[in-house]
Amino acid sequence: MKKIVITAGLISGVIASTIMGISMSMCASDPGYEGSMLIGYASMVLAFSLIFVAVKNYRDKQNGGVVSFGKALSIGLLIAFIASTMYVLTWAIMYNYFLPDFMDKYTHHMVERAQQSGDQKKIAETMAQIQEWKDGYKNPVYFTLITYAEIFPVGLIVSLIAAAILRKNDKSGKLRTA
Repeated sequence: MKKIVITAGLISGVIASTIMGISMSMCASDPGYEGSMLIGYASMVLAFSLIFVAVKNYRDKQNGGVVSFGKALSIGLLIAFIASTMYVLTWAIMYNYFLPDFMDKYTHHMVERAQQSGDQKKIAETMAQIQEWKDGYKNPVYFTLITYAEIFPVGLIVSLIAAAILRKNDKSGKLRTA
């Protein structure tokens, strides 16, 4: 199981990190680029589709065609954690070494969008939110947690779905739950 988890986690991490890197580079060069969020979440789903492959492989090739919901979920969560960690590390390196002005460009774009609305309340709320983000991004713990919060929930959802779909009864016909 360890080999399956590590391999799938690393491949998932490379997929999510690579596409995020490309997308964020595009966004940094054009802060008005709106496709980065859609591309980002689509790449996460693509990357985490390996959870299905890994759980099925474990069930069919290593565990005699049987896997409980709990075991399938733990495999999925471990893969999601490895991939998410790679994603967080990739973004930390990109943000700190290659795109150090990203937050300034992005926040400037957000303020411009708010100003186009002409709604002073919206502008003030956007400015306050932006300042909160900028201040938070200076704290490594906040930076890490907020970046994990972008990707890990997607892995959790995919893990739950994979565990529910791929769990399989043991030979006695009883559904295994542990």
